[in-house]
Amino acid sequence: QVVLVESGGGLVQPGGSLRLSCAASGSIFSINAMGWYRQAPGKERELVATITRGGSTNYADSVKGRFTIFRDNAQNTVYLQMNSLKPEDTAVYYCNAEIVNFRYYPSDNWGQGTQGTVSS
Repeated sequence: QVVLVESGGGLVQPGGSLRLSCAASGSIFSINAMGWYRQAPGKERELVATITRGGSTNYADSVKGRFTIFRDNAQNTVYLQMNSLKPEDTAVYYCNAEIVNFRYYPSDNWGQGTQGTVSS
């Protein structure tokens, strides 16, 4: 059993910053890729950023240069630093992680989501 717990969402003015955190706990042997996705009202869930265990990153074009994803493998935690926020960044942000358990079986896991709202 694995749980992903997100934190750090909230309300911020345009141009402001938020840092999201996602900590994984439970039966974890190792964690492969981790990532952040978001879903705005009336829209489909979309990829924001991903990071491999080795630190290679990938970003959606809409957030390149403004958002940074990084992780702490020792703490099984992934972060998303969001700067220069725009109203269109308003969404529920979800953490995702591919986790390998002690039977060496990988599974895809999601957090419960955290709301990020950008508004004046």
